[in-house]
Amino acid sequence: MPAPVVHFEILGKNVKELQKFYKDIFDWSIMTNNPINYGLVEASEEKGIGGGITSPKEDEENYVTIYIEVDDIQAYLDKINEAGGETIVPVTEIPGMVTFAMFLDPEGNKIGLIQSD
Repeated sequence: MPAPVVHFEILGKNVKELQKFYKDIFDWSIMTNNPINYGLVEASEEKGIGGGITSPKEDEENYVTIYIEVDDIQAYLDKINEAGGETIVPVTEIPGMVTFAMFLDPEGNKIGLIQSD
């Protein structure tokens, strides 16, 4: 079975304003009551996927990305690196939330991987 896209992220410097923008325009429910103040966007029950709106690290630019769910992140990173991609965030666990990694595809697009249960 193909690995599904399961999450998106929108990162911007003025995160509170950015969250308000998407909430007001699209009527998204955005929860920020979590250990890292991540703006978690709930998925609709009928369609779509959930995501997040947060701020980039100090040395990062704003960006939009998707996350793909896989059963073995490191195995996929190995395949990605062999095929011309580049790991930019190794396998990382945020306890109680998610295990993820990030890579650049051959064109420089930033894509995330999420470990399935």
